[in-house]
Amino acid sequence: MSLRPTSGSGRQMTYDSSCRSAGSANIRIGLASQDTPFNIPHCIARRVTPLPNQAPPKKNVQDQMLNSQVTTAQHIEREKAYDMIASLLKIPFLDEEVANNSFPRKMGRVDGFNPQSGRKDTAFAWTDVFEKASCSSSALGENSINKGPSSESASNHEVNESKELSSTDRKYRECIFGEEALKVSPTEPYCLCRPIRRGHLNISLHYPMQQVLEDLHAIWDWILNEKLHIPLSERNMYSAVLVVPESFDNREIKEMLSIVLRDLRFSSAVIHQEGLAAVFGNGLSTACVVNMGAQVTSVICIEDGVALPSTQMTLPYGGEDISRCLLWTQRHHQTWPPIRTDTLTKPIDLLMLNRLKESYCQIKEGELDAVAVVYSYEDGMPAGSHKTRLTALNVPPMGLFYPMLLVPDVYPPPPRSWFHDYEDMLEDTWHAEYPRRTDISDGLFPGITGGFPMWDNYPIFPTKPKKVDNVGLAEAITTSILSTGRIDLQRKLFCSIQLIGGVALTSGLIPAVEERVLHAIPSNEAIDTVEVLQSRTDPTFIPWKGGVILAILDFGRDAWIHREDWIRNGIHIGSGRNYRDSYYLQAQAMCYMNS
Repeated sequence: MSLRPTSGSGRQMTYDSSCRSAGSANIRIGLASQDTPFNIPHCIARRVTPLPNQAPPKKNVQDQMLNSQVTTAQHIEREKAYDMIASLLKIPFLDEEVANNSFPRKMGRVDGFNPQSGRKDTAFAWTDVFEKASCSSSALGENSINKGPSSESASNHEVNESKELSSTDRKYRECIFGEEALKVSPTEPYCLCRPIRRGHLNISLHYPMQQVLEDLHAIWDWILNEKLHIPLSERNMYSAVLVVPESFDNREIKEMLSIVLRDLRFSSAVIHQEGLAAVFGNGLSTACVVNMGAQVTSVICIEDGVALPSTQMTLPYGGEDISRCLLWTQRHHQTWPPIRTDTLTKPIDLLMLNRLKESYCQIKEGELDAVAVVYSYEDGMPAGSHKTRLTALNVPPMGLFYPMLLVPDVYPPPPRSWFHDYEDMLEDTWHAEYPRRTDISDGLFPGITGGFPMWDNYPIFPTKPKKVDNVGLAEAITTSILSTGRIDLQRKLFCSIQLIGGVALTSGLIPAVEERVLHAIPSNEAIDTVEVLQSRTDPTFIPWKGGVILAILDFGRDAWIHREDWIRNGIHIGSGRNYRDSYYLQAQAMCYMNS
């Protein structure tokens, strides 16, 4: 979320605006006056209280994973993909021994290792799950001074006794947010929840819709209070800019709007699509935007500031899959220390792997090894240091072009019946007319725990599932651009590819994309040039910055949704104002009615 002064539509007043870009793994949120937003893991750890005479729950990660085991067929495909990549990179095949290697592949534990070389070699610490003590240590110090030197031993005894007492009386924190939530020990009575997963709300039988929305509200409210210092009482002086990924369905967007306007109490809000925001964030008008996030990669083409919905493709892999592939590669080569690394039950291990990936992985020919420090995080114990030589570091990021190498974890989509709400977001139906429901009362907007009956009162329309293709990145970009059907636009887009998201920072990725996209273009197409545009700023924050820019442009003023209108009338179909600030809102038959 970003906040900056913007003019209200039809009003002689100034708003402070807040922009948030909500992704699957991280949320970027901040005031528009900031150069860069906060980048915070999009998760919450809630304390779990077992019933009397009941053992503490073993499940400490709330997810919709069906199967984290790699099948035999997937394993064979993964090995084939590795050898194909090895041939391209001119490195040994998966099971080929490296001859004349004088440097030992693996070194043992480094006891007492305390590196000073920077962040990439720094161990994480387990999160303190207890609330801070209410009594100050100064009171104990004051008592010691009053007793005088003659009672020093008695004073020390009392201090130690007081520490023991406080350790038993300490109170657990009810909720822990962001990176701290990822570093909670699995032995602690907490359940980690990720309300957004693989580009959708993380709804499942084990994680119901109401809990997902409550967690979203809790995370965003915590960020506003603790990071941006905007209390609930002052939020009516701010407007929110919500930048949403291409993968979101219309109902997911509407539920987010309800959280922003009704529960967080912003005065107004506007929605922008992430791909379109990225184009404006880089000062462009036409581009093929490739958004490579932690869990999803999406491709969409923008022409003259208008997104083309027919070009959208969503690929179910991202940076976290590359990190898991890094672990698999090292284990196969026996370079990983003999430690228990589990990215599913111990999210702190995934944090470590993400850091190793960002520090050492790149795309280049030839053998790529590096000496690194790997940490073991045993339950509740300080991190153990293990110095080792990692190998084949240029293989995992090539999984973007050979997704069989990544073997993404299997997540079921939310129940399709949940999306039976109006028509599909990508259909050009904004001009359709439907009767307004007259049976919606103004009292259907209770607090966050009161349920969400307003959507249940609307008629159900058929929903077309979004297109999700598990193809390589080069093929996805080529298919997206060629689907525009116009040679002049295709040539322009092939020379205006824009890479955004954290994975876009991978060294060597730009020339790899240019080369592989060029080879993916069919020979009968009259296109011989491919170019990836250099980003003007950190590609991770480009959509956030573009959301700020879009929020102050003249044509976006009519799209602002005011809190009073939303709460009083909600969303209605067909009549009144249509949103046209992005293809999401341009293509759907949704509007709100002025009172």
